[in-house]
Amino acid sequence: MLSFIESLAHRLGGQVERVAARNEHEVYLQLRDADSRPAISILRSEYQGRVASVFAEDRRSADACFFVYHVIEFPGDPAYLLLSTRIDHTDPHFPSHSVDIPALNWQEREIQDMFGIQSDDHPNPRRVALHDNWPDVHPLRKEFSLTTVLPEFEGERHIYRPALGEGVFQIPVGPVHAGIIEPGHFSFAVAGEPILYLQLRMFYTHKGTEKLFEGMPVERAVFLAESISGDSSFSHGTAFCQAVERAGAIELPLLAARMRTILLELERVYNHVADIGAIATDVGFGIANAHASRLREMIFGLNEVLTGNRLLRGMVRVGGVRRAWNESQLSALRLTVHGFESEFRHLVDLIVSSDSTRDRLERTGVLRLEKARDLGIVGVAGRASGIDLDVRRDHPYAAYGDFEIHPPVYDGGDVWHRMQVRIDEVPASLNIISALLDSDLHGEPCTPFDRIAPDSCALSSVEGWRGEIMHWIRVGADNRLERCKIKDPSLNNWPALVEAVQGNIIPDFPVINKSFNLSYSGTDR
Repeated sequence: MLSFIESLAHRLGGQVERVAARNEHEVYLQLRDADSRPAISILRSEYQGRVASVFAEDRRSADACFFVYHVIEFPGDPAYLLLSTRIDHTDPHFPSHSVDIPALNWQEREIQDMFGIQSDDHPNPRRVALHDNWPDVHPLRKEFSLTTVLPEFEGERHIYRPALGEGVFQIPVGPVHAGIIEPGHFSFAVAGEPILYLQLRMFYTHKGTEKLFEGMPVERAVFLAESISGDSSFSHGTAFCQAVERAGAIELPLLAARMRTILLELERVYNHVADIGAIATDVGFGIANAHASRLREMIFGLNEVLTGNRLLRGMVRVGGVRRAWNESQLSALRLTVHGFESEFRHLVDLIVSSDSTRDRLERTGVLRLEKARDLGIVGVAGRASGIDLDVRRDHPYAAYGDFEIHPPVYDGGDVWHRMQVRIDEVPASLNIISALLDSDLHGEPCTPFDRIAPDSCALSSVEGWRGEIMHWIRVGADNRLERCKIKDPSLNNWPALVEAVQGNIIPDFPVINKSFNLSYSGTDR
């Protein structure tokens, strides 16, 4: 990477201010001004760079400016490039890339909402993270206090595009739903039963998680990271801990790397099995869902034996894991994995042999490769549409470097193939767990650490069961966080639902939505 960065710096004619490799996982390239368009154009067109994320940081007290960072990955390179630009704090604005990179649409608008940095020439500059009737505040600026009491919200709420035309109707779904899921508003325009278009509105339960991280000791912040999205608690906790470990050059013990990998794969298995059952029940195949629920309960019971928590909370920590497993726990893990494998095959045979189920799922909710690539879709949904990305293979962490990861990739892009990706990933996860059970699972579970140098920062990525999770942190004095940026895969993937439902009928929306199974909490943060 450093070789082509040197070439890039030469071509940009002195616009590059600084290049630094903080660790083996990331390289920083800082530009002298706010215009990142020439650099990103070259990185995308000539080096096949993928812009995975964009975020901002308030550095006015230290550097008298804001910074905007673009996180870029390159095929075959395990390191990320973080391209940073200085933003004048007296007139904060930065150029939008959303026209060329639609995947950055929501993320650039989040920067506007949270930092008050204007995204120039954005195709849709309306608020996204803060709703329309919020007062004029920017919560991620340093002067905004957590104890701030906001005035009563006034003014217009979000105005949806009207459904126009003879026989065209608008059907609102949400934001409060009949189940226990969090709020999200879906506004359909339909002509008869076919869906013409869908409008989404998220961020009804914005928790201010990134603000809550500010000033928090890194050891305590692990528990906040685990709460970002309840069904991905171990993935988010691991992503956060990895970021701190990289910032502090904390070496992970081999036992901790192997245990983390096992728990990450158990989280993938229980969620995939639950989704397979939920997709089945949305097309009336309740028996399959009953079997899937029983299998998920097997993993939940195992999770509690291994960690004391059915959702794997409280086990990961900075430097490793909180405790090693004894022989009784390892025996329970072996027995459950062995019994689960054959039970899962029976579930798959039951679903695959159901012609009526296949009829409802095949060619339903199709997301084409071109749209998926434009929107930056990751994880299960991306692989079902032909996007071959997997952090475990592309940026190995924990014990994944010891395995050849072959993610299942299809080009169908429909509900059936999104379920098929899950079906393929479950036995692959069980194989990883079984291989680790044959390795040495004894030793020290954690590396003690003391003081992390102030102003240390690092990026971490994890392949959560939904897809790519990213945490970027900066540590200040006394091991307290100055900034923690979180990117959950759902933030990328919600816009895909808008594309996938078009031309389908309203009764198919629940199963299309379930085939993505995106997190409101992970999006809202």
